[in-house]
Amino acid sequence: MQIKRSKNKGFASWLSGITGRAECTPDGIEERVREIVDTVRSNGDSALREYTHRFDSVSVKKFEVSKREIKSAYDSIPKKDLEVLDVATERIEAFHMRLLEDSWSYTDADGSLLGVMVNPIERAGIYVPGGKAAYPSTVLMNAIPAVVAGVDEIIMTTPPSPDGINPYVLAAAKMSGVDTVFRVGGAQAIAGLAYGTESLPAVDKITGPGNIYVATAKRLVFGTVDIDMVAGPSEILIINDGTGDPAWIAADLLSQAEHDELASSILITTSLKMARAVSAEVDSQLKRLKKRKIASESIERYGAIIVVKDLVEAVGISNGIAPEHLELFVQNPSDLLPCIRHAGAVFLGSETPEALGDYLAGPNHTLPTGGTARFSSPLGVYDFLKRTSLIGFSEKGLKRIGRTAARFADIEGLGAHARSVKIRLSGKKNGSVK
Repeated sequence: MQIKRSKNKGFASWLSGITGRAECTPDGIEERVREIVDTVRSNGDSALREYTHRFDSVSVKKFEVSKREIKSAYDSIPKKDLEVLDVATERIEAFHMRLLEDSWSYTDADGSLLGVMVNPIERAGIYVPGGKAAYPSTVLMNAIPAVVAGVDEIIMTTPPSPDGINPYVLAAAKMSGVDTVFRVGGAQAIAGLAYGTESLPAVDKITGPGNIYVATAKRLVFGTVDIDMVAGPSEILIINDGTGDPAWIAADLLSQAEHDELASSILITTSLKMARAVSAEVDSQLKRLKKRKIASESIERYGAIIVVKDLVEAVGISNGIAPEHLELFVQNPSDLLPCIRHAGAVFLGSETPEALGDYLAGPNHTLPTGGTARFSSPLGVYDFLKRTSLIGFSEKGLKRIGRTAARFADIEGLGAHARSVKIRLSGKKNGSVK
């Protein structure tokens, strides 16, 4: 891995080349995705079939996965692996139960009621990627918060393959409370969820990660439906104070590098000795990785080790990056935590590898990427809830602030607004108001 000192000339420009790696959509992709979205919107199932055959090499007669097929997949999973999924399900549910919100209201001194009514959305669509790997964890992390929120219906789409849908993905769907699974992926699945087809029902919100085509499609349909986020490539940043085992740090860096060639793995350390040791460990461990080709390209292009003067400087750089995953691989992580302003998830101490958060720690692994942790939060129950304001004025309350409200309307030149208040204050029923 390349080692840089933060004080080196051109450091900021070099770092922005890593952190800004996914800011631009490659030429032509938005046009192609827009065509797919528009075609699915116009032609429904026939477009889904055409694109599924073209992109996934699968001819689909029926998009909905039958309950029998899901049960068969579930029954095929070894018992010990079902127990793994059970542990993850229980922990994710327990954490997300704490994120539930209640409706609330209060009555002010004039007897007027003000508050918020909280309701779940009616139908959620979750997208589960296929391609380079199977992701039952994505099913759990997207479906369980929706179930906890009380969503009426949860629809899941996932790309088919000539060998069928991964049984672990279908088992996770059954265990987490997904109502219906459809074998369709890519931008066409996002369009189907947004607009509905003969087979796919239109949903209110789409969540879940995907490739650049899926991310672009989500961005294009936003407004017709809500989305969780436009997620970019995975990233990890580790802050280290020179303590700990360099092999552990190297393993954590590579845990993200194996996701994708565009993934970013950064170590910021106060120790040049640690920097060199971790770099050597990364090279050594890469040789043993099953996904060596992907991880090697990621590390070569977007991996970095930064040597800084102290932890204050390390935190400053980290806050500027706003990483998806942040490990505080230091002796006293709780001392550093109050200084962290921007991160999708923070992993405290050397005994907390990021991989725990990916699977079964409890908090959601769907996190803001590409610096969006500056203003975004992890996926949670709150993403499947909507809030409606409650306003109920008493006669006394109307009399107390009505003329003030009417004057405000007059200031903005909205006479009908003002009249709607004054007509009540006049006490007259025939609408005679000055």
